[in-house]
Amino acid sequence: MRKRRFAWMMAIAMVGIFLIAGSSTATAKVFKLGVLGPFTGPSAKTGAEFKGSVKMALEKIGNKIGDYDIQLVWIDSQSDPAKATSAYSEAAERDGIQAAILGWHSSVAIAVMDVAAQYKVPHFFGFGASEVVNEKWHSDNKKYNYWGGKGWPVPGKLMKGYVECINNAVAKGLFKPEKKLVAIYGEDSDWGRSAGGALKKKFEETGWKIASEDYFPLTQTDFYPLLSKYKKAGVAVLAGTSTSPPSITAFVKQAAEVGLKAIIVADGLGWIGDWYKMTGPGSNYVLDMIPQLTTPESRKWAEDVKAKFGYTPSPSSGGLSYDGTNMFIKMAKAALKKYGKLDKESIYKTMIEEVNTGKLTYGAADGALIMKEYKYTADTMPDMVVDRDHYYFPVIQYMNGKGAIVYPEAWKQRDFQQKK
Repeated sequence: MRKRRFAWMMAIAMVGIFLIAGSSTATAKVFKLGVLGPFTGPSAKTGAEFKGSVKMALEKIGNKIGDYDIQLVWIDSQSDPAKATSAYSEAAERDGIQAAILGWHSSVAIAVMDVAAQYKVPHFFGFGASEVVNEKWHSDNKKYNYWGGKGWPVPGKLMKGYVECINNAVAKGLFKPEKKLVAIYGEDSDWGRSAGGALKKKFEETGWKIASEDYFPLTQTDFYPLLSKYKKAGVAVLAGTSTSPPSITAFVKQAAEVGLKAIIVADGLGWIGDWYKMTGPGSNYVLDMIPQLTTPESRKWAEDVKAKFGYTPSPSSGGLSYDGTNMFIKMAKAALKKYGKLDKESIYKTMIEEVNTGKLTYGAADGALIMKEYKYTADTMPDMVVDRDHYYFPVIQYMNGKGAIVYPEAWKQRDFQQKK
């Protein structure tokens, strides 16, 4: 009899435990945040920096916003628009993401904007920068404003710095080209052609002649024929970009191997932290536009990344994605406070009402590491405010694996040096 009574008591206790557990599970709040990035493919190194930055930003708040657990859903773009849209659709349908952040390529952004609009997923701080992204956003603002403020402005707002830097060096006698001849190069993508077009326009406006304009696949790593053509033409400046680390590092290294004396603008070489391992001294004298780790807080962050993940982070892909994630967190906290919930609707409303209007910004006082302040306004959207008090890249010149600011003059750490 005692055994039977004990068995009943145990059964009742187990039912109680299951009911409590079920109740706890039912009331648990989860917010699913998608993270778009090239986690495999030619730009996988950038994707790795995205992952590290997002994880560190969320670990800092215990992976919680209010009483919501933040569950990350990694959306692998593979640097391919078709694969990216498929992965994004799956994240929206199967995983039920309620918002998303980041994204690297312009071509991917242009494709995924439609998916975000279709599923009404507010997406913030995508790095797709080309004019086509902005044109699409403005073509149907009601549809595409699910694509929030970008993490990178249109190339023309930044690329002019290279031309100003080179012309400044010529004026000061630091750079003495035999002829003002420039070759434009870059990856064959919306980003590459947009950046190349901006560079071409600025050089032509200041009296330079364009010797050639060449674009190549993201996967290309053999540039000897192209570089030999530039050398034969007597090109004084090579100006372009690629988001593929194997491609841009091969271009720079091979330029040195063929004996090119031209100054190389390799926009994005420093987007991966360990670029020097891939170029060696061939990167000496190369110009890039990379924000710097100028504060103790930013340098400590870089040390922490190195200790935790084993790589040296780039201020661009790693640092900007870290700041962008933290700005999203600030926006999500504001949404929860204002609307009492964290979901698609509250994030969307806060993004439209607070972020896009410049009411909610993210700056040094909030913990921003890379820029003085990230601010969007109705006049600049989907770009941010670009100036030296907000979002701005200096021109740096590399020497022995380290970059020093050579322009603007007010920020200069050393003089521009002509390649010997």
